[in-house]
Amino acid sequence: MRAYAARVLRNRGLVDVGLALAFTAASMLLGHERPPPGWERLDAYGYALTALVNLPVAARRRAPVAVCLVVCAAWAGYIAAGYWPVVNSLAPLLALYTVAASRSLRTALGCAALTGAVWLYAGFTAREASMATVTVQAVVSALVMCQFGNAARVSAERGDRLAVLTGQLRREQAERARRAVAEEQGRIARELHDVVAHHMSVISVQAGMAGYVFGSDPAAAHDALRTISDTSREGLEELRRMLAVLRTDGTGDDGPGPASYDPVPGLGRLDEMAGRIRAAGVPVELTVTGRPRPLAPGVELCAYRVVQEALTNVLKHAHAARAEVVVAYGARQLSVSVTDDGGDGGGTDPARIPPGAGHGLIGMRERARLYGGTVDIGPRPEGGYGVRLTLPTSASATPQGDESRA
Repeated sequence: MRAYAARVLRNRGLVDVGLALAFTAASMLLGHERPPPGWERLDAYGYALTALVNLPVAARRRAPVAVCLVVCAAWAGYIAAGYWPVVNSLAPLLALYTVAASRSLRTALGCAALTGAVWLYAGFTAREASMATVTVQAVVSALVMCQFGNAARVSAERGDRLAVLTGQLRREQAERARRAVAEEQGRIARELHDVVAHHMSVISVQAGMAGYVFGSDPAAAHDALRTISDTSREGLEELRRMLAVLRTDGTGDDGPGPASYDPVPGLGRLDEMAGRIRAAGVPVELTVTGRPRPLAPGVELCAYRVVQEALTNVLKHAHAARAEVVVAYGARQLSVSVTDDGGDGGGTDPARIPPGAGHGLIGMRERARLYGGTVDIGPRPEGGYGVRLTLPTSASATPQGDESRA
């Protein structure tokens, strides 16, 4: 950035040097012509004064006020020597414009008064000149240069403020993007928690049962091991899918290319989940009411994870209970309830949940709130425990006919 600014200043300096040389050459060529009656033709002294009036313009950006004073003083000396004032009138106007464009309005008006005074002095020394015309020229020319310079200064200040605001906006956008990434990583972490908790609970129960019946019932042990194999494979697939989202290099396990993974789980996979829980020893009854229809993937994933967490809690804390899952499609909402009968009377009461194991209940509430829904969690009056999730859905989704299965 500093190198760019230095390059811009250097380029502007070269432009000003060229402008000063061009003004000097143009003034000398004009002074070489025959002047109006009453004015001296340029000689060596006149050429020197012309150079003294125009060459300081090369430093107008570095010291605008000083350049304006020097130029006006040299122009006054040029006029006092009897030379035609018009020859060197451009440099003072440019110097005045530079002051107005880079300094305060008060400073610009002071320099304008000085420039106008030299212009009036030229009118007084002329043999044939209308003072009214000279006065109007002096006042109008000075004020016009001040106006143009002040407008340029205001425009530059607005540009600087806009650049500052643009930088702030970019930083705010970067911060929002960083927060969005952090929030997404938190969501994926909760997904990982749900996946690991569910599958590991099933595997733990099945492994315990397989070890218990290994000698007395080899067939049951074999079924338990098969369930462990299927559950671990599915759990690894889900973990691989979600971890692929966290990859930042856009490569999969097989080399470069976008990471590929299966669609996120939805309501259509509740049968598989219920089958795993049944295989782990908890009877599960699944019922679907209403008119099933395709829903937004996020809504289906939310409902799937809540059912998964609720059944996992039944499996861990009320293994002898019977569970029932009811999915009800409404006109504008989806209701999902997971209840158990308590089994041994304890159910999935939070008091029975070990300390530090309550993140799943918090995750249910966070998911429901994320999709504008509600979730009620607590013991049932008739015994056991219940989880009821209600999510708003789109009423324009295409129904697929009435369906109820158990």
